[in-house]
Amino acid sequence: MVIEPYRRLLAIPGVRSLLLVGLVARVPSTAVGITLTLHVTGLGLGFGAAGLVTLTSTVGMAVGSPLTGRFIDRVGLRPVLAVTTLAQLVFWATAWAMSFPVLLVASVLAGLLSLPVFSVIRQCLAALVPADQRRMGFSLDSMIVELSYMVGPALAVAGVVAFGSVWTMCILAAGLVGSGTTLILLNPPVRSTEELQASGEKVSRRQWLTPGLLTVLGTVSAATFVLTATELALVATMKTSGDTAWVGLAIGLWCAYSLTGGFVYGMLPRGLSPLVLVGAMGALTVPVGLVGGGWHWLLLALLPAGVLCAPALSSTVDTVSRWVPAAARGEAMGLHGTALLIGGASSAPIAGAIIDSAGPGWAFTVAGAFSVVMVLIALPFWRRSGSPAGAPVPVTV
Repeated sequence: MVIEPYRRLLAIPGVRSLLLVGLVARVPSTAVGITLTLHVTGLGLGFGAAGLVTLTSTVGMAVGSPLTGRFIDRVGLRPVLAVTTLAQLVFWATAWAMSFPVLLVASVLAGLLSLPVFSVIRQCLAALVPADQRRMGFSLDSMIVELSYMVGPALAVAGVVAFGSVWTMCILAAGLVGSGTTLILLNPPVRSTEELQASGEKVSRRQWLTPGLLTVLGTVSAATFVLTATELALVATMKTSGDTAWVGLAIGLWCAYSLTGGFVYGMLPRGLSPLVLVGAMGALTVPVGLVGGGWHWLLLALLPAGVLCAPALSSTVDTVSRWVPAAARGEAMGLHGTALLIGGASSAPIAGAIIDSAGPGWAFTVAGAFSVVMVLIALPFWRRSGSPAGAPVPVTV
């Protein structure tokens, strides 16, 4: 059967429950940004103020992601989840009552202590799944992330429309606390039995934070740069042509491309380098802006690059999991999360400026070209890294 490899993956003890919890637990986290935006604009402060709060929250998350990962490596999963879950409860249960300056400062702290559900699921998946099945595991996880982003922001918008931002924030607080509590009760392993039994010296950051790994993280940022710019350019193109009513359907179809690509990629007998996948995704995005004839043709032109979205991101996670010792995997996955945030956060204002000045077509071109350039920069460091993605990495505890 076509899905038999996925059946074998889900039959591994702990994997099915981890992925199911990962799907549900990520939904509240994906609703954070839009909820903050709608709350601030609802106060009459405008989108500039809303963008500032979102920016400060993102900066906090970018700094906090590797820090929480490092604490997980050192003290274990449950203490970190307990602290971050409590922090989210305090922030979201009181944010509705904060003045704008207080909210601005508190959003930084909330971002710094954000629930590390994305990196934790990936870290635990690497511990549960044998190396020869990780590519499939991370592909399935990328598909789950895609579904979470399709559901979370939509629910946040619906909640604000139906109940207002205050009640939506309270519901979000309950969702985040439920996510953290469920992960604490599940307590998935962050290292495999073999990794725990392995002995060795304490891991130094110099051992694994190499130029090769840094350039891989650079390609991670390039990938999310392309994805964010593509979404903005797609929306702008459809708005310009008067097809705004179809934006939701168009983005849904684009996400379906990624889901399909991730499903197929996970079943391939061999994986591909993230440099190949990210570079190809960028190169195939470059000519999209030249397409005319309506949004139907634009969506068709996005198909080749779209099917590479989930494979490109999952391949970067797989590479990080293979290149980094298990004792430092939490911090490394945190850095991967930071790279994702940097790419998306930097893309939005740049793509927006290009759309305003030159049109949405150029946003596709510039974003795609940027990712290709980033891959070319990473290529020599990749070859000199001395530890190809498939090679075993010594495990030290």
